[in-house]
Amino acid sequence: MQKFFTIIGGMGTMATESYVHQLNLRTPAHADQEYLNYILVNHATVPDRTAYILDHNQPSPLPSLLEDIQQQSQLRPAFFTLPCNTAHYFYEDLQAATDIPILHMPRETVKEVKRRYPKARRIGITGTRGTIADKIYEHEVQAAGLEPVLPTEAIENETMDLIYHSIKENNTVDAELYHRIIRQMIDEQHADVVILGCTELSLAQEREPETTLPTVDSQSVLVDRTLELALKQRQ
Repeated sequence: MQKFFTIIGGMGTMATESYVHQLNLRTPAHADQEYLNYILVNHATVPDRTAYILDHNQPSPLPSLLEDIQQQSQLRPAFFTLPCNTAHYFYEDLQAATDIPILHMPRETVKEVKRRYPKARRIGITGTRGTIADKIYEHEVQAAGLEPVLPTEAIENETMDLIYHSIKENNTVDAELYHRIIRQMIDEQHADVVILGCTELSLAQEREPETTLPTVDSQSVLVDRTLELALKQRQ
């Protein structure tokens, strides 16, 4: 196969399925041959990213992710995508293991925030405890000259319940809980816009969209950037 890219997914599997589904939906195709060429690595057994970030005595996801990158690099994809925000904790290590570019989802998301909401200054961040603790988005927001707004402990507890109990464990979206999290970030934390910094939150947005408040969906941004690169390299 020529002119393809590789998706390092499975973190979690339903969120990866949502990413691939949106990618296929947005591809301007009218025949089988007009869709994108890609390899999906659904590595579902990668150890939990948040568990390791919060406690380094837990199994590390890095060896599994490095193995995926190294194996796939031998096939020479045009680029990699990593549809898991928390896994970007390991981004520098993964990029150092290959000369093939890896799209940086948090960085691209913050660029999209600035493009869509040029007057926004206070940028709310939602995601797993791992993403909040390792400051993946906080650093990107600050580097863009904006002010990161972090969730309170209560909001973060609700977010983790939505991500792990509702979505990962039961493959359901508690719409009321999801919408309440976004409202609290706007109303109580005074964020101008809220980043959905976890692909499970992206899945929640796909199934039970919040359309009244300003949000930027990291997975949706990754879909758009993937599509741009893939169509460009196919020409």
